Amino acid sequence: MKKSNLLIFLLLPLFCLAQSTMKLKGKVSNEVMPLEWADVSIFNSEGKIIDGTTTKPDGTFEMNLKKGTYKIGISLLGFSEFEKEIVIEKETDLGTIILKETTANLNEVVIKTKKNTVEQKIDRVVYNVENNISAASGDALTAINAAPGVVVQSSTINILGKGDSRVMIDGRMIELSGEELNNFLKSIAANDIKSVEVIANPPAKYEANGTGGIINIIMKKGMRDSWKNAITLSYDQNKYGIYTLRNSFFYNKNKFRFAFSGNGRIGNTNNTEDLDIYYPNGLWELRDVSKQKENSISGRFSLDYDVSERTTIGFQYLNESYNPDMNSNTVIRIFNNSNSVDSLLVNKGFNNKYSGSQTYNAHLISRLDSTGKKVSVDLDYFSYGSKFDKNFAAKSYLPDGTYQNTNQAARNNSNQDIDNFSLKTDFEFPMKAFDLSYGGKISFIKSNSNVFYYNTISGTPELDPNQSNVFEYQENNQALYIDGNKKWNDKFSVKLGLRLENTQTNGYSQTLHQEVKNDYLKLFPSVYLDYQFNDNHGLNFSYGKRINRPGFGMLNPFRTYINSNSYSEGNPFLKPSFSNNFDLTYSFKKNLSTSIYFNRTTNGYGVVFTSNPEINTQIVTRENYFDENSFGIGESYNAEVTSWFETQTSIYLLGAKTSFISGINAVPSNSEQVYFTTENTFSLSETTKLQLEYFYSSPFKKGLYEIGYMSGLNLAIRQNFLKNDLKLTFLINDIFNTSYLKGYKSIVNGVTQVYSQNESNRFLRLSAVYNFGNKKIKVQERDFGNKEEKKRTGK
Repeated sequence: MKKSNLLIFLLLPLFCLAQSTMKLKGKVSNEVMPLEWADVSIFNSEGKIIDGTTTKPDGTFEMNLKKGTYKIGISLLGFSEFEKEIVIEKETDLGTIILKETTANLNEVVIKTKKNTVEQKIDRVVYNVENNISAASGDALTAINAAPGVVVQSSTINILGKGDSRVMIDGRMIELSGEELNNFLKSIAANDIKSVEVIANPPAKYEANGTGGIINIIMKKGMRDSWKNAITLSYDQNKYGIYTLRNSFFYNKNKFRFAFSGNGRIGNTNNTEDLDIYYPNGLWELRDVSKQKENSISGRFSLDYDVSERTTIGFQYLNESYNPDMNSNTVIRIFNNSNSVDSLLVNKGFNNKYSGSQTYNAHLISRLDSTGKKVSVDLDYFSYGSKFDKNFAAKSYLPDGTYQNTNQAARNNSNQDIDNFSLKTDFEFPMKAFDLSYGGKISFIKSNSNVFYYNTISGTPELDPNQSNVFEYQENNQALYIDGNKKWNDKFSVKLGLRLENTQTNGYSQTLHQEVKNDYLKLFPSVYLDYQFNDNHGLNFSYGKRINRPGFGMLNPFRTYINSNSYSEGNPFLKPSFSNNFDLTYSFKKNLSTSIYFNRTTNGYGVVFTSNPEINTQIVTRENYFDENSFGIGESYNAEVTSWFETQTSIYLLGAKTSFISGINAVPSNSEQVYFTTENTFSLSETTKLQLEYFYSSPFKKGLYEIGYMSGLNLAIRQNFLKNDLKLTFLINDIFNTSYLKGYKSIVNGVTQVYSQNESNRFLRLSAVYNFGNKKIKVQERDFGNKEEKKRTGK
């Protein structure tokens, strides 16, 4: 599809909206004076809000409506509500509408509301972060890990049973994955996050990439006509210490909204890795202890301005830099077949690492008419850069510690630069019969990476061209989508979507003079059915087709060394995998839910830990090597049991059936997995809360890997001071030090490998959050129960 045709398609509706509308106006007053900020809502014949506004300082209001019959509702705190049916056939003036007072006038009132921790919608689960004491004092990665059904493990973010998930911020995709994505999320304060949306089967509006669905982070916005500032200081103690300072400022006045946040972090963590490799001629027992820096700095800036009552323009900027420099000390004990130590191989090295990113967004949101039609345009630019420079030397010793020789000495460095430009347009067209939305997106991604290997065993660096490479990768994507949402009655809702994506990729290795191209056009349907039998019983079904494209680092064919006897290399011939995902959820009283899912993945790719027994070397590769059926059932209970006790508890039974589709020399193996998690909050007083969290994952087998058990117990207590403006939180994370990855086992080429990694999961945290500013809601500025519906008409 040509890009010119795509732009015509996106802009065509702007020329098709000339509709006849009539002006409706009036004035709201009490018996003495006009009333400002009275809420005026217009309902259609089905009782759905289709337009809304607030009265001006002189009590007047006006809006444009098409011909028809409506109901107008006017409300203001402290006054009786006004309702009336109106017929619009010409310009209509309702005159002065008198509201009667129900209570004495108040200068100001503070309204305290508490959202449910977990909210189920037709196409996603919404997790409100502020209700979690321990997560709210951490970062975005902590907040995601606390969301129901989400697990962060070994640099991957997974929705249980789905696979790797993509991450968005305010609906905008972050073009990172793995360790780079995790580092980026650590730069965002959880205190700046309003909620986390878990979208297992994303609608057609969102990109189809990611078999594990999408995690959408919704950032906080400032309250209307107010300003506030929040400052957070925290200290983490593992083996070492980490200091974090964060500050967030929000300003929202009249037509102008501004937000700024900064985040600085300094300190170290202690990381340990254990790897046992059972070669035919004897065991290699690897133990690595490293001290890693956790120094980072980041900032976020956003600005929005209401050009008119219907049009808003805005700009956002995010910046982060991270320096995880690391000293590593790896000791390999080499055993013979008699199980006696033959020799020791000691690898000592220093990893100089840096990563940084910048995100720019410009957007326009405009209401096209009074019926709720809306257009939004987003222009995004994302750049990411990383540097890796490792100097290491491997020395061989006898079992008694006598030095033998220097086995290897080298410098291995790599750089990667990613640039992503995208343009996205979305249209929303609520109609009498159903709600329609459609739009499109074009994106251009370019990634340049290089790897250089220098032999330093002679003391003078010598470039090895056979282990060095420059790799260039480009990916262009054009997409169109259409979504339809129909609420047949109070019980039954249907949402259907279809997304078309056209993708071109080109990977080129300068050293190998090798070019790999792909060009494919794919359709991605989505279906959502929701039926509420009554107030107590509901049923929800969803289906979606997804694609999983390989990350840029996976495609670079050259190697980077982990240590002298272990290296990682990419695969430029990796193809995307596809999945068909089915979910069925039954809910009882919106507190208890039972979910059943089935996913079919074809041409799946992943990391393969293999070995070369002839030279006793571990090789980490990437391959399209499996097809897989995943299935499971989950039970979740989320409720405020008493006024002082709230719980969020889930248990899942998961399983899979895997078949290998490549020439990999291994046998697939599968078993059931039990995953249990519970988060319990106790209100000890009006100002004191205690939170107890626990999770358990049973040992299980899936495809190529066997994974040992994991569990974690966290305890947090929060005390509020100064009318809740100051909050002190004390957290003990992973009390028994059992939440790390262990027993990660694979058997390839007849060689068994067993791996474990502990990244300072157990730590103590003391944090203080102080909020100040003009954050009280005046009478005329209060929120209503239909706030969310009104947002849909005002955007």
